[in-house]
Amino acid sequence: MRRAVNALQNFGKSLYGPVLILPIVGLFIAFGNILGNGNLAEYLPFLGHPAVQNTGQFIAKSAVSVLANLAMVFAVGIPIGLASRDKGYAALIGLVTFIVFINAMNVTLQLQGDIAPADQMHAAGQSMVLGVQVLEMGVFAGILTGALSGYIYNRYSGVQFSGAMAIYSGHCFVAIIMLPVSMVLGVVMSELWPFAQQGISAMAVGIKGAGAFGVAIYGFLERILVPTGLHHLVYTPFLYTELGGTQEVCGSVYQGARNIYFAEMACPGVQQLSATTVWDARGISKMFGLPAAALAMYMMAKPERKAAAKAILIPAALTSMLVGVTEPIEFSFLFVAPLLFVVHAVLTGIGMMLFYLLGVHAIGANGFIDFILYNLPLGTTKSNWPMYILVGLIMAALYFVVFRFLIGYFNMKTPGREEDDEETRLYSKQEYQAKGDNNGLGAAIVAGLGGRDNIDVVDNCYTRLRVTVRDVGAIDEPRLKATGAKGVIKQGNNVQVVYGLHVKKMREAVEPLL
Repeated sequence: MRRAVNALQNFGKSLYGPVLILPIVGLFIAFGNILGNGNLAEYLPFLGHPAVQNTGQFIAKSAVSVLANLAMVFAVGIPIGLASRDKGYAALIGLVTFIVFINAMNVTLQLQGDIAPADQMHAAGQSMVLGVQVLEMGVFAGILTGALSGYIYNRYSGVQFSGAMAIYSGHCFVAIIMLPVSMVLGVVMSELWPFAQQGISAMAVGIKGAGAFGVAIYGFLERILVPTGLHHLVYTPFLYTELGGTQEVCGSVYQGARNIYFAEMACPGVQQLSATTVWDARGISKMFGLPAAALAMYMMAKPERKAAAKAILIPAALTSMLVGVTEPIEFSFLFVAPLLFVVHAVLTGIGMMLFYLLGVHAIGANGFIDFILYNLPLGTTKSNWPMYILVGLIMAALYFVVFRFLIGYFNMKTPGREEDDEETRLYSKQEYQAKGDNNGLGAAIVAGLGGRDNIDVVDNCYTRLRVTVRDVGAIDEPRLKATGAKGVIKQGNNVQVVYGLHVKKMREAVEPLL
């Protein structure tokens, strides 16, 4: 069981790199849409100039091209996340594997006489990928080949030969393995994928048939799994595969909620965003719910500790509200009042359910910055963003009332309510010194993780240092918290040290010492 959890955590971590790129692509699409949107030209006449309109269309349509090649992005990105050494070579292996895989599938379909005519490709479940006609696997093709490449790379990239065979050592040996493996995989998936496709379609129909209840369960699972790091495995299939919907936009077919609405943003012919935006409505709790929860915690703080609580809660609430990063505020109550985190997950599901029931089709996955850039240029017809704000205000009121009641009723030790002999956390001398000294900071973190010999892999996501260790019992939590960690999560041999948005600095301080 522990090995399975470790494997899932590592896989979930590997998805983070490709997933993080997509919102950046979305921002470029949104910026292009601002310039090329005819509706805004009514209020800002300079936007109506042909040069501005053409520039906007150029930016938006160029960025959309990433969505058409998303499988390749995952095929390259996942090995980077999984590799424990020489990540660049792992990415190269992932790319080669993906190219050989799709071409092997294409040749297999040709030999079987199953290549559909161009006008019947979609009906036959086929599509073009990098100019090659294959079965429509979408991002699953990249996930499959990327995960396999990463696993094989970690297992065999350390193999070394001597003499004349030395040139075939390391990543070259992995390539020798992966080329025939990817060929066989292309043949096998040509036979198996149609059955998998039927299963996925049936699952999508079942989830859609569950209506509001299915959406609520999705929202609950996406939040409740945050402490384990497995939440990526919940939302990624809905955002990037047909589980989140399939839609034809401006002559091209897109799968996954995020791919669909990004394409619809850039398509002038779309009058209204599709209902699949519900699968990416996670920003309701980020922009409205958690800031209201922070307000409730501040209101319930002891009078003499309100100033200290405010210093902790305001930055965390703003981080959640503006950019959608929730860990700082979630971990401010997760360890001291885990019941509140369960309630938070339930309320997240309720918020997404209201989104569904009220027919909202605005885009709101993260914070207000993204929300404004994505929705306002689209107008209230294409994106009924005022309804999103209405749902958000309802959820803010619900969060505030529920959190304030539970904190008071159960006397929960949220920030500002600690015992008299406990202090609301301040920086230690070691932490202060480490701020300007990356070597000292890195050494302190390495020591807290049990020393260099105890560390196998170090990586990071948006807010957490993710480490694979040999002996989890050697972790020194107080020492890690002295470096600024907000919390330490242990799952098998995987350790997540929560730092916040500056986590990249922590990883860069650690890596030279390993």
